[in-house]
Amino acid sequence: MSIVDRVVSVVLHIFPFLGSSKSKENDSKAKKATDAKPFRNSLVLFRGAEYHRYKEQTSREPLTDYDMSLTMLEYQAFFTNEGAKLEDDPADLLMASVWKEPDRMQRVTTAHKVLEMNPQCSAALVLLAEEQAATITESEELFRQAMRASERNANLCAYCKLRLAYCNRKLGKFKEAIKLYRDLLKDDHVVVMANVQENLIECLLEMQSYSEVSQFLAKQEELSLIKSTSMCYTIALLKAKAVGEKFCPETVSRRSLNSAELVAVEAIHRAVELNPHVPKYLLELKSLVLPPEHVCKRADSEAVAYAFHHIHHWKRVEGALSLLGSTWEGTFRRIPFPLERGHIFHAYPAHAESVDRQLLPDYHEVSVFPQRDTPFFMVFTGVLCFSFHDPDSGGIPLPSGHDPVRQDCHHRLSRRTGEAGPDRHFRHFFLLRLFFVSRKFSS
Repeated sequence: MSIVDRVVSVVLHIFPFLGSSKSKENDSKAKKATDAKPFRNSLVLFRGAEYHRYKEQTSREPLTDYDMSLTMLEYQAFFTNEGAKLEDDPADLLMASVWKEPDRMQRVTTAHKVLEMNPQCSAALVLLAEEQAATITESEELFRQAMRASERNANLCAYCKLRLAYCNRKLGKFKEAIKLYRDLLKDDHVVVMANVQENLIECLLEMQSYSEVSQFLAKQEELSLIKSTSMCYTIALLKAKAVGEKFCPETVSRRSLNSAELVAVEAIHRAVELNPHVPKYLLELKSLVLPPEHVCKRADSEAVAYAFHHIHHWKRVEGALSLLGSTWEGTFRRIPFPLERGHIFHAYPAHAESVDRQLLPDYHEVSVFPQRDTPFFMVFTGVLCFSFHDPDSGGIPLPSGHDPVRQDCHHRLSRRTGEAGPDRHFRHFFLLRLFFVSRKFSS
């Protein structure tokens, strides 16, 4: 038997006897883990005024073909006869085919042709606001026209309100933006395209209305809706704000944390477990890129989207980044091994890295889930078990004072009944104790 086969045999021999209530709970979480899939970015930028301008200045394509194709499919379903219930006139039929066109300039040209046929075509105005307008002000004017033209179409009107609120937020009209976002929270049509809660939270943070943010998050927590990166890190930011001014890593190292600091650290640990990629962007340990139009929940793409809009909120709160920098890595010491199994939340989504590589540009180095090296004492346990391992019996022959004849009887009895004899029970107990000692020292 080869060395690899013998080591594998030892591992398979040990693991069935390591069950506990916590491990069973983690196993159930792991079973509930779902495959990663892209979702619409709630704070998506404008293609014309932001993405295209970045491309002209840097000669870099900020969006991938996969990301843009997902957007085109959403627009096609939302603005054509299926989603918007447009009338069957020539302008609407021509506009329905625009979303399938891969070339940006061709889409813009077709939208202008549609407006010549029907100056009140709201879908054509939306396309020009998203893709042709060179400034946010131009986009705002086009969305106002589109909203007036789509008063009888609930889907289009809701989408125009959402993007108009984003224009107001970009132009510094925070009160107007907050009013539109609060109105949209009462509208069921807009939930198809974006998460309005995250837009409202970011806008309130920009106004430094921390008490309103806290009240809003408390209501969301009552409804068990605190599941996004934006909400978890905003809670951590508010907790850090309460202690950040007096927090000093050198002072804390010489004393124990007080209750408020413990609450703040716990909130940071919770946020980091949900999305472990965010701290490196907030601490500027890794460079940012423009956020994609779609993100993968809890993955690097969502971390980029969050940090792009929220990094200045963390810089504004005194001591918040200092607290984050000195405590976020401690999260990985709390998560059971392997790290991907999760602790508070469900297991990390499978294949998140592959989805991110399709959503993020090639010049960005995709961040993967932090890996922890196998602890030394676990390696030592495996080597020790290997040195004692008996490939013929599948057990570990340890010194024993039992009579050889009785050992042979127990061995035959265990073969007949399928039950382990006293020696095998002792071996299992020895392995179990050795493994837990190694886990204790490694943590």
